[in-house]
Amino acid sequence: MTDLGPGGATAKNMAYPLNAWYVAAWDYELTPTGLISRTIAGKPMALYRTADGRPVALADACWHRLAPLSKGTRVGADEIQCPYHGLRYNSAGRCTSMPAQDTINPSAMVSSFPVEQRYRYVWVWPGDPTLADPGLIPDMFQMDSADWAGDGRTIDVNANWQLVLDNLMDLTHEEFVHSSTIGQDELSESDFEVTHDERTVTVTRWMHNIDAPPFWLKNMRDKFPDFVGKVDRWQIIEFQAPGTIRIDVGVAKAGTGAPEGDRSQGVNGFVMNTITPVSEKTALYFWAFMRNYRLESQTITTQLRDGVHGVFGEDEAMLTAQQIAIEANPDHEFYNLNIDAGGMWVRRIIQRMIETERAHTANLDAFAAGAVK
Repeated sequence: MTDLGPGGATAKNMAYPLNAWYVAAWDYELTPTGLISRTIAGKPMALYRTADGRPVALADACWHRLAPLSKGTRVGADEIQCPYHGLRYNSAGRCTSMPAQDTINPSAMVSSFPVEQRYRYVWVWPGDPTLADPGLIPDMFQMDSADWAGDGRTIDVNANWQLVLDNLMDLTHEEFVHSSTIGQDELSESDFEVTHDERTVTVTRWMHNIDAPPFWLKNMRDKFPDFVGKVDRWQIIEFQAPGTIRIDVGVAKAGTGAPEGDRSQGVNGFVMNTITPVSEKTALYFWAFMRNYRLESQTITTQLRDGVHGVFGEDEAMLTAQQIAIEANPDHEFYNLNIDAGGMWVRRIIQRMIETERAHTANLDAFAAGAVK
């Protein structure tokens, strides 16, 4: 491991990439008759579903007087009507009707954002629509695979989105924040490995021949009712740019081959996390816990969802307090420990994305200025 040393990030929060896919909602939140409002990477959006089931995201401000379209109504097969003066817009964002006049101003339109529905989520691309490649949507296949079962929730986080990413990339905090459920001394005592490429970072930690903490002991006994003894525990954290983190977690009977790939004598889950920046001080945190054992049991699904929700509530309280401290100390520079290696690579990837966008925008501006001349 490399000691990254001090510096590399300040308490003044960085911005967020716009040319990226972010989750705006669970798929069930969008209906053909309703409208919801979400702000994604600083951009207010009105989201809905067309009559044929296609998700839509429009800028949440009417062309006429900027009234929020999300407060309007659904009309026709794919249109929404402004709640203020009744202008109608189709799913492409073009105005189709203006009350009290037959002629529609040709400039009357609002932005329509690229949208994809995948892995039980609705993803939006708030940046340049010509760059919106569905192939860049992070892999979360466990969310809708028949080989996995689970459920999750959404947390409205009163903290910068990168603080959530920091929290998930370093799980040694479990020893202190979650001591009654998943924390144990071995988290800080065990070694870990960090690997990365242009868009991903992986942190791998194994803990051998240890006692299972309460959360994992309960899960082992769900599958093996008579289980007693030591376990081998793993945490494999995978970041996918810009805000998705899958965490491969589990325990197996000690010495039965889990580190070599045989997890049959254990229980395996994936903590699925995708973080959407709302503003520089708030975020949407979509999460689920998926498992590959006892798939038929709704009881276990509910217990796991509610148990993880309680654990994440402890994280939420810490992140909120951290954000308050950051705002009270705006010039404080973050210092890094070895355990921050994964999170620092995440920040570097995100910063590189931001810098690439800035360069792209500058080139477009220069080109436009030259064209005008």
